[in-house]
Amino acid sequence: MADLLQIAVVGHTNTGKTSLLRTLTRDPAFGDVADSPGTTRRVQGARLRLEGQPVLAWFDTPGMEDSIALLEYIEHLCGDRRLDGPDRIRLFLDSPEARRRFEQEARVLEKMLECDAALYVIDARDPVLGKHRDELALLAACGRPLLPVLNFVHAPSHRAMQWRDAMARLGLHALLEFDTVAPPLDGEKQLYDRLSILLDRHADILVRLSDALARERRERHEAALRLIAELLVDVAALRLSCDAGEAALRDATQRLRDLARRREQACVDALLALYNFRQDDYARDPLPLEGERWGMDLFHPRALKDAGIEVGIGMATGAMAGAAVDLMLAGISLGTAALIGAAAGGMWQGIERFGKRLGGKLRGRRELSVDDAVLRLLAVRQRALVQALERRGHAAREPVRLDGAGNDPWRDAGLPDEIREARSNPQWCGITEGYRDSARRTAVVNALVHQLA
Repeated sequence: MADLLQIAVVGHTNTGKTSLLRTLTRDPAFGDVADSPGTTRRVQGARLRLEGQPVLAWFDTPGMEDSIALLEYIEHLCGDRRLDGPDRIRLFLDSPEARRRFEQEARVLEKMLECDAALYVIDARDPVLGKHRDELALLAACGRPLLPVLNFVHAPSHRAMQWRDAMARLGLHALLEFDTVAPPLDGEKQLYDRLSILLDRHADILVRLSDALARERRERHEAALRLIAELLVDVAALRLSCDAGEAALRDATQRLRDLARRREQACVDALLALYNFRQDDYARDPLPLEGERWGMDLFHPRALKDAGIEVGIGMATGAMAGAAVDLMLAGISLGTAALIGAAAGGMWQGIERFGKRLGGKLRGRRELSVDDAVLRLLAVRQRALVQALERRGHAAREPVRLDGAGNDPWRDAGLPDEIREARSNPQWCGITEGYRDSARRTAVVNALVHQLA
C-alpha cells in the first residue's frame, strides 16, 4: 500500500470539494452536497483502481473557515523559533487549540501532511480575499505540491482571471479550470496531466490512469450509441395488426404509442445507468407520437433477398413486385390466382415468410407502425441526452436539459437504409412476441452505431 498515491482535496468551505470528487469518481452518492457552508465535517476517502489494483486515493476534507486567526495563532506558538513549514504545522497540531477552536483546520492540515499532493478548490465566483491567501500560506507550509482548481467557471459572474493573477503572484502557475457541474470533456486528462508534472515520481501511474479513464469514456460512448441503435431498430420494426374497424384501429394506435414510449423510456433508463446517473436526474417529456404509418414495408430489397428472391432477376421479381404494388395501393388486380400461380411455379420463394401478412392484408386487416418523423425524433432526443450526460458532472442537482437538438442532422434528414430494412423485418422488434435475433439484425445495429456517431 506504500505505492498508493494519496491526494487531498482542500479549500475554503463551500467551494465544491465534495462536488469535484463526485465527478472524478462518477459517484453521485459520495459525501454530502448542500448550499450551506461546512457540509463536510470529517475526512472521507475514495479509491481509483487500475487493472483491479487501487492506485490513487482521494480524500475529501472539511472546509477551512478561520485561516486568518489560525495563522496568527501559529505565529504566536512559534515565537522566535526558526521552524520550517511542516514543523510549524506539526507544532500547531500538537497544541490544545487543534482539538478546540481550530479543530476543522487541524483535520485538513493533518491530512495534507499525510498525502502526496492536494487540489485546492476555488469557487471562481468569489472575490480574492485575504483569508484565501492565508489559507494558501497554511497549505503551502505543509510542503506538498498544490494544484489550484477553479470551480464554477461557467457562472456568468465568475472571476477566473482575477484568481489566475492571484495564484501567479503566489507562485502557483499550474492551474486548472474544472467546473464540477459541467466539466470539460477533456477535464480529467488535463487534471492528471498537471498532476503528473507536479508528481514526477508518480507520473507513470497518473498517465496510465488517465489513459484508462479515456478508454472507458470511449467505450461508454460507443455503448450509448449501441443502446440508441437498438432502440431505433426495435421501434422501426414495431408493427401491430388489427381489424379495419374504427374501435380496433383506435385501440391498436394507443397500444403502439404505449409500446414506443415504454421502449424509449427503457433506453433512457439504460443511458442514465450507463453514465451512473439517477433516474430523477432527467426531466422526462413524453414522446410526442402523432400520425402513424399505414403500410406493410414488406418489400425492402434486402428483405426480398433474405427471403430468397433476387431483386431484378427473373419472373419471381415481376410477380412479387406486381403483388407488392397492388397490395400497397389496396388494389388487388393480380388476383388470388396470380399469387397461387406464382407460388406453384416456384417464383415466389418468400411466400412462407410473407404469406400470413399478405393474407391478413387480403382479408382487410391493417398494419400500424411508427412514423418516420417519430423515429427521427427518437434519434435526436437520445443523441442529445448522451451529449448532455457526457458534459454533466455528478454533483449537478438540476435536471438534465436537452440542448442543441434543433441543430442535429438527424432532425430533418432522411432515415438511413438500415431503418427502412428494419421496417421490413418485424421479427427484429424486441418488444413484441415473435422476436428473433439474427446476424443480419446485428449487422444493421452495428451500421447504425457508426451512423449515429
